[in-house]
Amino acid sequence: MLGNFLGKILLFGMVSALVSCSPNSEPKLQPETALEPPITSEAELVITLGDVSKKPVKKIKRFQPMADYLAANLSQFGIKVGKVKIAQDLITMSSWLESGEVDIYFDSPYPAMIVSEKSGAEPILSRWKDRQEEYFGVFLAMKEQGITSLSELQGKMIAFEEPISTSGYFLPLVLLMENGLNPVEKSSPDHSVAADEVGYIFSQDDENTIQWVISNRVAAGAADISTFMEIPESSRESITVLAETERVPRHLVLLRGGMEPEKAEAIKNLLLEMDKTSQGKELLDQFEKTAKFEELPMQEDLERMQELYELVKER
Repeated sequence: MLGNFLGKILLFGMVSALVSCSPNSEPKLQPETALEPPITSEAELVITLGDVSKKPVKKIKRFQPMADYLAANLSQFGIKVGKVKIAQDLITMSSWLESGEVDIYFDSPYPAMIVSEKSGAEPILSRWKDRQEEYFGVFLAMKEQGITSLSELQGKMIAFEEPISTSGYFLPLVLLMENGLNPVEKSSPDHSVAADEVGYIFSQDDENTIQWVISNRVAAGAADISTFMEIPESSRESITVLAETERVPRHLVLLRGGMEPEKAEAIKNLLLEMDKTSQGKELLDQFEKTAKFEELPMQEDLERMQELYELVKER
């Protein structure tokens, strides 16, 4: 699949190079009244941002100013309104992108790659969400457990976050596999684990994972480094960091497949320029403390992401 993912990145770059950019102008916060070209469908009047979350109201509040900003600066394409749609799962989001109900999707690398495969959406940029260029996961265990390396997790139960988490599942799972271990999903913390396995269960939240480690419900857990650093220092001092995963871009930006090249290029340029103006910086900060958008990682980094994904997909 990631061969397709990487191919989409390269194809978008080639198309972008062929699209001539319009003259620079100061971005607008609200749509302006202007003569519009003929509109053939209601969907063409709207630019729709999408995300996957169990807390849609909170997400919409954070995303709507960004949707309004893009709509205000894409009037040359007949766009008048910015909307936000929040899906409960990746399957729904993939369907919305494929049908054109969602135009732009933001997520961490692992779910973004899944959605790209299912929907044909094209990755165009990386996003510094929470002011982070990249992030990674850590394996944690209580010092009192006496565990000091990943190899000592064999025959024990550990916790991951959720099946679509990049830092709390995807990257840690790959790290175990590349260290010659055999991670096997279990139905509960009390399930038996064979001597040649590393049993794992999903906690559904990084904070739950850390709490399960502290309470010795599991022998170890994998969590986002940022979540670990947020717990009190007194608690961190009693925890051993067994290993760190590889670092990957914090977030990716995907555009639905089939979007007009001129519109896609305009969206990309708008996002890239936001951190260069005061109004853009203010909106970025409201948008989940985004520092900026930037070009995708180097070719070798993308190829490494492909390699990691294939390891998980082939399980």
